Amino acid sequence: MTTLITVLKGGGRYDAVWVERLARGVRRHAPAFDRILCLTDLPLAVAGVKRVPLRHDWPAWWAKMEAFRPGLTRGPTLLCDLDTVFTGPADALGEPGLAAMEDYFHKGRLSSALLRWDGGALDFLHAAFAAEPERWMAPGACGPVPNAVHGDQVVIDHLMRQEGLRPDFLQRLHPNLLDFYDPRRAEHGPVVIFIGAAKPDTATGPVRSAWEAP
Repeated sequence: MTTLITVLKGGGRYDAVWVERLARGVRRHAPAFDRILCLTDLPLAVAGVKRVPLRHDWPAWWAKMEAFRPGLTRGPTLLCDLDTVFTGPADALGEPGLAAMEDYFHKGRLSSALLRWDGGALDFLHAAFAAEPERWMAPGACGPVPNAVHGDQVVIDHLMRQEGLRPDFLQRLHPNLLDFYDPRRAEHGPVVIFIGAAKPDTATGPVRSAWEAP
């Protein structure tokens, strides 16, 4: 079974609408995913999406560490940020094997915006984080790193390096798959990634239309 996981933590910018629009894009352009899970602390009811309650009150992006809870999935699994927009064929994201998006700003470092693994291969991430969450959430916990913001992907990258795991980057595996949103051009895709302040709800043109498509 091929699974896409997204995480919706209450109290921020995102709500059920974002889950619904991501799910529509996945069903339309990445049917290789047999199921979609949303880990959330909100009362969520979205067609075609299984709600999985968050077990911890880890704030903001740290809630994404629950995506690595043992037993959630079997087979290829993709962690996908809610602000991802699908505009064309994207089944390649569901292929087996450890892979991640390379960070836009920091070459050689992974981004948790898109991170793929098989079965329980990354269970150790949840085990390590859950054992000492306050430690790992503290800036500097991973030593000197290039990232300006200490977040979940810094910890994920650090813990995976400790285990000798280096995911292949999706940009290398599939050079024409990911596309970073640029408001100066209209056409994007097939998988549109947003960085910084740009988000699908402020996008224009075909990207906005793809995000809002019924």
